[in-house]
Amino acid sequence: MEDSRNSILYAPWRTEYVAGAKRSECVFCDISQKEELDLENKVLFRDEVCFVVMNRFPYTPGHFMIIPHQHTQNLEDVPPENWLHISKLAQKGVELLKKDFSATGVNIGMNLGESAGAGIAEHIHLHLVPRFNRDTNFITTISHTRIYSTDFEKIFLKFRELAPKYFDI
Repeated sequence: MEDSRNSILYAPWRTEYVAGAKRSECVFCDISQKEELDLENKVLFRDEVCFVVMNRFPYTPGHFMIIPHQHTQNLEDVPPENWLHISKLAQKGVELLKKDFSATGVNIGMNLGESAGAGIAEHIHLHLVPRFNRDTNFITTISHTRIYSTDFEKIFLKFRELAPKYFDI
């Protein structure tokens, strides 16, 4: 019998993240400053305070983030009116995920600092992760692996089309 601990699974789409060239600038500031690349960067919405972008390496299909244009690693440095605006967009994002993506739950969170698990610790960002009943199965439980039977580009295009309905507050 084959030992399952020797199984190899490939995720070539993560190569860019794992081995990609390191940027000298902040990846989120780069996206913030280059509105002309919104389609390529998978930006759903932007305004004067922040932007909403699909996560390139999602926990689940439909995972997106709300990111302030302000470069800071400290939530306490975000002006209260901007935090309130981000919070309102988060409410609308949850509504989008529930009504138009049929999510039965949503995880919302921020990892503030590298020791808290932030992959990009230098620029705060709020994750919205849609969840579904029975969205884990034996392969997730036993092998700590996820299999998605969806096209992430189609999700992006659907969300981008819906974004004005939800985020234009």
